[in-house]
Amino acid sequence: MQKEMQEQLCARTAFYRREHRSVPRARQFARTALADWDLDHLADDVLLCVSELATNALLHGVPPGRGYRLCLSLDESGLLRVEVHDSGAGEPRLPVPVPVPLCEDDEGEGESGRGLLLVSALADAWGVDERVPGKIVWCTFRCYGKKSGSDCGSDCGRNCGAGYGKP
Repeated sequence: MQKEMQEQLCARTAFYRREHRSVPRARQFARTALADWDLDHLADDVLLCVSELATNALLHGVPPGRGYRLCLSLDESGLLRVEVHDSGAGEPRLPVPVPVPLCEDDEGEGESGRGLLLVSALADAWGVDERVPGKIVWCTFRCYGKKSGSDCGSDCGRNCGAGYGKP
């Protein structure tokens, strides 16, 4: 049985140290890739997912002295994949939904713990793959609309990964 593999058109990778300013940098990196690949119409959802996955990596997956890697790739079928590679233990899980407090006196769960719920709601798919050490948390988006599946921008063949890693 032959498994069909989609050819990767574009890919960019960046490494970030364990520091809070890395999350806005990761978001800007993703914004630039989306613009270069003519996928601006996906920016709101993708950038929110990048923020959530990068923040989760910082809080739960990156031991002191280490960092995380953000990888973005677009294949010929128009599937955009976002991956955050970390070196920490544990596996992310969707939190169990709890009711929102009705008044200030009620105790609630606070404002944390909802990142993967957002990713689950915004992305077409998400999951976790093993990595030694650590894990890869990923999400995918179908690139409906502009240039979906045909190419990823005018510079793709020449330098879609320029300055960011392998094209």
